[in-house]
Amino acid sequence: MRAVTDRPITTSRWPQRIELKVQSHPANLAGVRKTIESFASQSGFDEKAVAEIGLCVNEALANVIRHAYNGRTDRPIHLEAVNEPQQLIMTVRDWGNGVDPSTLPQRPYDPLEPGGVGLICLRQWMDPVVYTPQPDGMLTTMIRRKS
Repeated sequence: MRAVTDRPITTSRWPQRIELKVQSHPANLAGVRKTIESFASQSGFDEKAVAEIGLCVNEALANVIRHAYNGRTDRPIHLEAVNEPQQLIMTVRDWGNGVDPSTLPQRPYDPLEPGGVGLICLRQWMDPVVYTPQPDGMLTTMIRRKS
């Protein structure tokens, strides 16, 4: 995982923006999630919100790997998080199939069937989620407002 920030992460003041560039391998999910959770915590979110933000980022990336890249583990994913006074804005850019998940029919949730909770979490815990098709993939924007 390669991180690009406005300031080095090692400074005493957390940056206002962080950018992560990773390959679409599931092994990268935990590191990205922990980095975003730390960023959200330093941005003033409480423990519950930090956990929800981390889970949503994890699910968004897992969906990119599973659906946009059809399981390929060697494709790029770029994630940017910006701390603004009243909200955290996160964008996930992929170069996959460009399918907008919000246009697909929502299947009923079955707790006995694996999967299917990613979009539910995103809809419930983000304010809002916007999918912007790109000529060569998708840009997903997730906003979490501070209470």
